Amino acid sequence: MNEQRISLLKIILQKSYREGDFTLSSGLKSSFYIDLKPTLLHPESAELIGALCTEWIKEEKLNFHGVGGLTLGADPIVMAVTLCAYREGIIMPATMIRKEPKKHGTSRYIEGVENFKAGDTFLVVEDVVTTGGSAKKAVEILRAEGYQPTHVFSLVDREAGGAEEFKKLGVHFHSLYTLTELKEMYKRLHHPTVG
Repeated sequence: MNEQRISLLKIILQKSYREGDFTLSSGLKSSFYIDLKPTLLHPESAELIGALCTEWIKEEKLNFHGVGGLTLGADPIVMAVTLCAYREGIIMPATMIRKEPKKHGTSRYIEGVENFKAGDTFLVVEDVVTTGGSAKKAVEILRAEGYQPTHVFSLVDREAGGAEEFKKLGVHFHSLYTLTELKEMYKRLHHPTVG
């Protein structure tokens, strides 16, 4: 694991990982909770997220016309990625995708469409993937609007079926961390072995 990944993982564990009894947005029960908002809204982690996603895009030789995800949760990731990619010479405008169309004005699902044309490829970003519901909705909306979402990038994969859902959709999935990695590092940091 490179230095940036370790730094971001430590921030996530400090600001965003809790143990207890929780009900997730998917309705599933959990003995721990990952609320990435405090991490996403911190400038150091935003920089790390953008840099790590951009590094992945370059390593995999991927090309996207745009980056987006369901608003409000994905917005900080979207902006971190578009800004860091731009600094690396990758022009990948951002978009915000609503769960429901705007009730006034343009009645759009997607903001920022002026930067795109039909058939453009998209990277969909998400903070935590459990069953994949939020990112799947973003993929479906982008497709319905004539775009091609080809990849989903997540910070954390809870390893609860999301990856399989994306495969069924024909979308590639990549996460920076798995739940297993988070738990192992949490245990190491909070319950170091003696001896």
